[in-house]
Amino acid sequence: MPAGYGAPTDGSGGELLPWSWAVERLEAAHNYWLCTTRADGRPHAAPVWGLWLDDAFWFSTGRTSVKARNLTRSPLAIVHLESGDETVILEGGVDEATAGLDAYADAYEAKYGYRPDPLDETNATYVLRPRTAQTWTERGFPRDATRWVFE
Repeated sequence: MPAGYGAPTDGSGGELLPWSWAVERLEAAHNYWLCTTRADGRPHAAPVWGLWLDDAFWFSTGRTSVKARNLTRSPLAIVHLESGDETVILEGGVDEATAGLDAYADAYEAKYGYRPDPLDETNATYVLRPRTAQTWTERGFPRDATRWVFE
């Protein structure tokens, strides 16, 4: 974050948010914003339903959607929650899921009341494994602005 925001950078003077705080919000969220990049470099943002499952963000979309076409070409994305009051932003690589699809469908059905068909070849299920994450609360900013870097 730019120094002018006043966010702590060395662990002093801040009230850093624990990762468990982020996970609670990722699990509870109903809608998420997925940001990908078009072929001409323009950003594309769209709301999606999804799950925080096995330390990753899982979602699905039609194979011919703008999201899917963007991810096929450039498998990098940002996902963030709807709220700016309790912010969680994930950035990372995205892979098409080839395993765990039944667990995903079960969890998705429990959350949304709709079961995606893992065998439907017109759709793809993706997994974003975060490389970095940022969180903060509107009320606590900049004191609680927290950043993680994952391996």
